[in-house]
Amino acid sequence: MLNYLVTRLARASLTLFLILTFSFFILRMTGDPAMLIMSPDAPPEALEAFRKGWGLDAPLWDQYLGFLGNLLQGNFGYSMRDKSPAMELVISRIPATLTLAIPAFFLKLIIGIPAGVMAALYRNSWIDRALISLSIAGHTVPSFVLGLVLVLIFSVSLGWLPSGGDSSFKHLILPVITLSLGGAAVLARFTRSAMLEVMGQPYIRTASAKGLKWHMVVKHHAMPNAAIPTLTVIGFMVGSLIAGAVVVESVFSWPGVGRLLVTSVANRDLAVVQCLLLLVGTTMVCSNLLVDALYGWVDPRVRNSSSQAEK
Repeated sequence: MLNYLVTRLARASLTLFLILTFSFFILRMTGDPAMLIMSPDAPPEALEAFRKGWGLDAPLWDQYLGFLGNLLQGNFGYSMRDKSPAMELVISRIPATLTLAIPAFFLKLIIGIPAGVMAALYRNSWIDRALISLSIAGHTVPSFVLGLVLVLIFSVSLGWLPSGGDSSFKHLILPVITLSLGGAAVLARFTRSAMLEVMGQPYIRTASAKGLKWHMVVKHHAMPNAAIPTLTVIGFMVGSLIAGAVVVESVFSWPGVGRLLVTSVANRDLAVVQCLLLLVGTTMVCSNLLVDALYGWVDPRVRNSSSQAEK
């Protein structure tokens, strides 16, 4: 088990390093921050002084080596907009994003898993067709379209809920619903497929043939085994708690990490964008590590096959 986790940890570290490297070069090759942050009418001397002050006039590889050296010292850079430490600016936005993402995550589980189980148990019935149709619709409709439709209905037409902001509990309802429905649809479809695959196994028929009541077969045999592949989808959802809120936060003017990412990319605020990508990448990598550990603990075959492959 230790070798299994060490291998995954090494791969996770390499993934984070590649994320930081690619983001560093791509951000610097797609635009000049001086032209965006300063006035377009600024004299060339002012633009050159800005580039020199932020080290943007140095060769790209020298900038990269300096970037890595600063990272090793715990220095993540400063925002070009307000001169504050980039990581502190990102961390200050995390509570707002988690306030939105955590309720949405649990709502995905509450809606998606029961819907998938129900669709599998009533396969080819009107219940199954209705749930699958709703899940396809929820998966295909973009979150920003769904958010705008909810705003038009509940804010503009009915006037029940506010269309944006974060000053009260009512401001949380529409963004949470928008953020959760797409994930719930994916989870429902995946849970249904996993349940149908498990219910076709011989041990399910054997348990039923022994006289065990059907609801006991589902509870003690089908659902635990169907939960193993479903962990992959749930782990991905945990990893995308922050990244998944980017569009929704922009639609509802929610002051979280996602909205900060949009504005920072538009302004080429390099250090802030790199810190945000590091945060998103770390979240995804940690969730994948957790899923790998759960796989190895729940299903020893995964752990054993990994150990044999390494040998």
